[in-house]
Amino acid sequence: MTTDSEDRPTTSNSGMPRWLKRVIMFAILGAVLVIVYFILAAFLPRWWAERIGELADRDFARGITSGLLFGGVCTLVPLLQVLLAVLFRHKRGGRVIAGIAALVALVFALPNLMTLSIVLGGSSAAHAGQRIMDVEAPGFRGASLVGAIIAALVFIGVVVLTIQYRRRGRELAKARAGQ
Repeated sequence: MTTDSEDRPTTSNSGMPRWLKRVIMFAILGAVLVIVYFILAAFLPRWWAERIGELADRDFARGITSGLLFGGVCTLVPLLQVLLAVLFRHKRGGRVIAGIAALVALVFALPNLMTLSIVLGGSSAAHAGQRIMDVEAPGFRGASLVGAIIAALVFIGVVVLTIQYRRRGRELAKARAGQ
């Protein structure tokens, strides 16, 4: 008499184990990301400084105005997107809303992140970006910081008002339910 295990032919995996394939895939992905980072780190600060320089056109008023706008908008919108994701996280489709909000926040934060890479960067590209901004976009970096601070303060105000509004709504609901 034969058993079931003897009737079925056994197949062996002749390829690599699944975990090894994943490790190799993540190692290749990591190497590609590092290479892309170094390429972008050498290119983006100069490119961004030149774009801002063209926008400001060596004018203090334009440099300060564009710095305030970029700093404010590119700080406030990402923060509001994060708040939106937090408020809608438990609703139907909350993960989708949170994912879209995170993507929009990242896109809107990119100008501030590129400016920050110029201000805090130690590479030759960051130093070149600083020199370009000093000449082509005077006042942009400082005004961008001021705009970001103002936007952060506005965001804190929005959060406080949102918390008070929601607390008041809960209190009203309890009062109505008690009557």
